[in-house]
Amino acid sequence: MSLIYMLSLCAVAVFAISGALSAGHKQFDVFGVLVIAVVTAIGGGTIRDLLLDRNPIFWIDDTNYLIVTSLAAMATVIFTRFRRAPVRLLTHADTIGMAWFTISGTRIAESVGVSPEVCVLMGCITGVAGGVIRDVLSGETPLLLHDRELYATAAIAGSIVYLLLFRWVGWNLNLSVLIGVAVIVVLRTGSLLLKLRVPVYRVMRHDAP
Repeated sequence: MSLIYMLSLCAVAVFAISGALSAGHKQFDVFGVLVIAVVTAIGGGTIRDLLLDRNPIFWIDDTNYLIVTSLAAMATVIFTRFRRAPVRLLTHADTIGMAWFTISGTRIAESVGVSPEVCVLMGCITGVAGGVIRDVLSGETPLLLHDRELYATAAIAGSIVYLLLFRWVGWNLNLSVLIGVAVIVVLRTGSLLLKLRVPVYRVMRHDAP
């Protein structure tokens, strides 16, 4: 079992835990928790594969992703019955998972032969779409649509850096991947610590005459 494969399973598990905690905050039943955990963990990669017409979809081809997702969700339910969830640790783990998924999605799109712009878009979708689905199903405004910490912006930046280093500069694949992941982690973590925000677009409202 390769290191890359193990990291992918770990990223799926972290996303599943994030989804389970979100469902728990909304007081969903156990089935609802499982549903939210699954769509959070595999939603982005599923949308990517559908858009790229990749068959079979990654979790159908390898059911270990579903197994790990389900186990992580159930373990979260059991753990939080007795202990408080380590939210700060999970936030950092979620950041690393998102970064890994983003670069992984970019690489998969690149292997299909699409344009660099589409590669970046597919990487971003892989990294953040699961969280968007989670927020929508949980009745929350998706994180990437309001003025909190950098999220999709960090994913896009890391994906671009990876492509620049690997495709145009010609650096080693593993090094390019690690730097791309690091860019996402640094930007998102920095935004959490320094409260960096994307500028907000506001339309002035005028009273009707």
